[in-house]
Amino acid sequence: MERKKGSTDTSNRKRFPDGPRGLQAKQEFISYIDHSSIRVRIAEGDPIHEDHWHSATEILLVNQGEALYTLPDKTYRITDGQIMIVPADCPHSLKEKDGTQRIQFLFEPTYLLHLRDMSVMSPLIKCPIYLEEDSDTRRQVACLLGKVADCYAQKEPMWNSQCYSYLLQIYVLLGRRQLSQESPLQHLSDRKAIDSEIMNSALTYLNQNYMYDITLEDVASYAGFSKYYFSRMFKQFFGFSFSEYLCKRRLEVAGDLLTHTNRPIQEIAIAAGFGSVGTFNRIFRDAKNCTPSQYRAMYGDF
Repeated sequence: MERKKGSTDTSNRKRFPDGPRGLQAKQEFISYIDHSSIRVRIAEGDPIHEDHWHSATEILLVNQGEALYTLPDKTYRITDGQIMIVPADCPHSLKEKDGTQRIQFLFEPTYLLHLRDMSVMSPLIKCPIYLEEDSDTRRQVACLLGKVADCYAQKEPMWNSQCYSYLLQIYVLLGRRQLSQESPLQHLSDRKAIDSEIMNSALTYLNQNYMYDITLEDVASYAGFSKYYFSRMFKQFFGFSFSEYLCKRRLEVAGDLLTHTNRPIQEIAIAAGFGSVGTFNRIFRDAKNCTPSQYRAMYGDF
């Protein structure tokens, strides 16, 4: 589905501590609070959400009623107790019947992928997951989502990290379920040609050096592979290419600096590893549909 670019005028936009989110055409920007990267919303009587996408993973738990999620592949019908997980950057729309009660969870998934053994779960994190059947897994996931909602509501110290600990437990449950069945992830156990420890070490090296002029050849050499072999294995192992991951990592760092500091744009470009402000502006606008300055104006903490 082609994404259309929209206006980047922010003159009539307002930032909310935890409420309406800004839209650029069909791209949605999520508003988070208190330097967090998760948002929980208990909703009722909000029946239609037109086709859109955002950088956050979205989880919907329907407590009562019925909701219809339309994704590029199909439409999912979610009813009482069922759970739908929509991956980041996946276009989707949502329609609900009158009286539907649901809890919506939005969070940035890249923080989970920075964990070494979770990196191999990227194919799962990037796919829609529909927990339809009444099973132990669905009940356990619903229980953990309830803990996320409670933690979010209470806002005790370290609440953002606590919420992510519950989300991590959810993906551990889902990952173990997938790995115990014949699934798209089954090939992970058959990859004898790939040393997972080496690949995860390479990812750690990349995360520690993204701010420098790091290349595919640099990381491949660190891992002890040719760049062609490493490039192919990186994509197969993690679900995205080396350049895609590096760009996403740098954009994530830049976004944090834009919203949580008042550092000049040029300094942020260098700190995030983009080399020049011109390159940074171009890549940021292509990814976010707005300039770094406009992004800061919408979501800055000051």
